[in-house]
Amino acid sequence: MYLEFDAIVFDMDGTLVDSGQLHQNAWLAALNKYGIPVDNALMRSLAGVPTKDTVDILVEHFKLELAVSREEINDFKENIVRNTILDYVKPTKLAEFAQENKGKRPMAVGTGAYTEEATMILQACGLYELIDHVVGADQVANPKPAPDTFLRCAQLMGVTAEKCIVFEDAQAGIQAARAAGMHVVDVLESLNIRNDYFLD
Repeated sequence: MYLEFDAIVFDMDGTLVDSGQLHQNAWLAALNKYGIPVDNALMRSLAGVPTKDTVDILVEHFKLELAVSREEINDFKENIVRNTILDYVKPTKLAEFAQENKGKRPMAVGTGAYTEEATMILQACGLYELIDHVVGADQVANPKPAPDTFLRCAQLMGVTAEKCIVFEDAQAGIQAARAAGMHVVDVLESLNIRNDYFLD
């Protein structure tokens, strides 16, 4: 599969890892605690956007005046994620593709999650040892939909952008991959991998 590419980049949540319910559970607890309305369609459209940026978008969208910082909301949500990882995450069928390519082509994960969280999730799914590099949103100046995350992956793998294939499920990530000049596979469209995240 995709043998014309020299390196492989996976998005994590909803692509390499089935983690939609992990994040939905944590977000619902955070939104309810801090009095932020729950809009399923809006939350789904923000898949792949880092937590702090999501908070900023929600505050703007709902014209909210929060009594706490976005950092407090971020920390509350991320703490729930850390404590419930093993309850919710599992690999998708792309894990087999990663296994087949181990040692043959460099592979990276480029995610909107923070690196520490991404590492824990990949370890919980038994995927961490397959991946050569993990690039989280905290490693780049501009996370998805900017191309920085995927360009950093290419740099770490020592491969030019046009020789990378990206697997993504979220529009922000697909946009980021295209902006990076990489070929992108929409995993829902091509592989029927559906992110179970704020579905109506």
